[in-house]
Amino acid sequence: MVKKHTKINIMKRLGLILLIIGLLMTIFTGFKVFTKKKIIDIGNVKVSKSEPHKVNWSPFVGMGIMIAGGIMLIAGPKRSN
Repeated sequence: MVKKHTKINIMKRLGLILLIIGLLMTIFTGFKVFTKKKIIDIGNVKVSKSEPHKVNWSPFVGMGIMIAGGIMLIAGPKRSN
């Protein structure tokens, strides 16, 4: 059986983590990933090229995650004596 105060800690920690992730996603709206593409492969001669790929999202996604984290942090289970 899970104790009630453990459940509170898990909800508050998860809410705080979501709040931080949402804040970072609002500030940084994307990143680049580089992949290597093989151009020539003849025996010992190998030529490859790095190609950048952008991964972007709207800042509203980060704001939505921040709101969800804030709701979990504030409206999570209350501690009762």
